[in-house]
Amino acid sequence: MTTIYGVYRSRASRNYWLARELGIDVAEVPVIQAYRLPDATAPDAPLNTASPAFLKVTPTGAIPAMEDDGFVLTESLAINLYLAKKHGGSLAPKDAQEDALMTQWALYGVSSIEAPALAILYAHAEKREATPAGKVEVAEAAEKLRRPLKVLDAHLQGASHLVGGRFTVADINMAECLRYAQSHPTLVGEFPALEGWLKTAQARPAFQDMWAKRAVEPA
Repeated sequence: MTTIYGVYRSRASRNYWLARELGIDVAEVPVIQAYRLPDATAPDAPLNTASPAFLKVTPTGAIPAMEDDGFVLTESLAINLYLAKKHGGSLAPKDAQEDALMTQWALYGVSSIEAPALAILYAHAEKREATPAGKVEVAEAAEKLRRPLKVLDAHLQGASHLVGGRFTVADINMAECLRYAQSHPTLVGEFPALEGWLKTAQARPAFQDMWAKRAVEPA
């Protein structure tokens, strides 16, 4: 049995999306981020990333975490690559070259896209994007993103998906890294091929089902 620890309003969302695409049942254990709680150590605090019970699962104290028949793995993109390869099918790499490309795009997403995309999301969520400092922060983050987004856009002009001409775990991982940048009103729209690919990915029933579960969680 595979267990995913983490709430939908976290990077666990990408694991829950993939599980739906694979059609596999996973046990979902909600673990909230400790920083979202007034007192994560209170006796009545929900299971969170500072809870001793969760730290027994992973001493990193970070979500998501996965336990699969006693095997524990952290880092959301690594979890997705593992699950896709374990369960096989069209979402998994078909050979060593596709495996390498899927790893390449996951590393590119986390190293070049996720951090500035998150800066845009946080500025929006915390309502700082309209302040002078917030405008500067968002503008700087958007500028950092333009080069990697241009790379993705050029790649997608000649391909409908990132790897193998079909929807794979690589698309899920990259779409989830990029999703945070959608808080910017115009940035993604500067790259038509990328925007079209992202809209297609997010229109998939598995994403929509995951997103509906996320929407009902407390913000």
